[in-house]
Amino acid sequence: MRGRRVTIGDVAARAKVSKSSVSFVFNGRAGVGDAARERILQAAKELGWRPDARARALSRSRAQALGLVMRRDPELLSTDPFFPQFVAGVESGLSGVSYALVLQVVDSEQSEAEAYQRFAREARVDGVFLTDLRTDDERPTRLADLQLPFVPVGPASSISGAVEPIGMEDAAGIRRAVRHLSALGHRRIAHVAGSERYVHSRARRQAWAEELASLGLAQGPVVDADFTGAGGARATHELLDLPEPPTAIVFANDLMAIAGMSVAIDRGLRVPQDLSVVGFDDIPLAPYAVPPLTTVRQDVFAWGRECARTLVAIVEGTEPEPVRLPAVEFIVRGSTAPVRRSDSVPVRDGS
Repeated sequence: MRGRRVTIGDVAARAKVSKSSVSFVFNGRAGVGDAARERILQAAKELGWRPDARARALSRSRAQALGLVMRRDPELLSTDPFFPQFVAGVESGLSGVSYALVLQVVDSEQSEAEAYQRFAREARVDGVFLTDLRTDDERPTRLADLQLPFVPVGPASSISGAVEPIGMEDAAGIRRAVRHLSALGHRRIAHVAGSERYVHSRARRQAWAEELASLGLAQGPVVDADFTGAGGARATHELLDLPEPPTAIVFANDLMAIAGMSVAIDRGLRVPQDLSVVGFDDIPLAPYAVPPLTTVRQDVFAWGRECARTLVAIVEGTEPEPVRLPAVEFIVRGSTAPVRRSDSVPVRDGS
């Protein structure tokens, strides 16, 4: 067949089946026996043939694409380490199934709604990833009305719908951070939270408060920020200006934590001798911060890959396999240390 393009007819001839049987196999449709299916796949491999993506999409009445609409402020988009890792995981999950990722960045609720409407009206995607789940989130209802399949990305049971959200156990990581600081003798443990409108911000804040209560510690101060370095810096200044500043701060992400350490050092404090700092995400920069950042690690790449695999199954009408995500890890580095003796609470003699 040198000198011309291999066709579906060539594959059918070599496998001794009809062209429709070849089409059925590569479009995932039933009606072809196991033996014939194996011959078709072997013939396609030997001839180096793959179905044309455009023709395949038309035959299946699908766009062969999945959508991700990111509503982000420009400052946060340029510095947020989560989405590059998540998108890489999604691309990994789509690479073997001939689906593309359509990414759209918007800056307002209205433009976000219009993006979903355009996706549905123009049949540009077969389904979407729903990220940054919000309290009182109306998007699941809107997407259901648009008949656009979706996979929620976030803490489990954070929104109601036909598909359970796929997410890491944020709360477990924050609880371990608080226990770690308590074991080091810290009693004034503050929290710099993300925006209150996000479900994962609320989950992390609630875990911090509940773990303090379970340890019999007073609720430390909390400041709402926005996941940016600038927001983390402002929140740290606010906490350190308190009459009784905290001896440890748990930040809702690494970017704010690294900015917070810089603020503390600029104000003459030593990290971790005077102030212990914990982040969340374990971004690539975390081990190289000065001092290296103690943080919570979650495998965002695997998260994106599992979300992609699940959404493909949904749009193709098959039962998604159980989601398997690694547990979050607590990574101890140089930004946490025992509290200074003068700041600790004396342990009462039980005798």
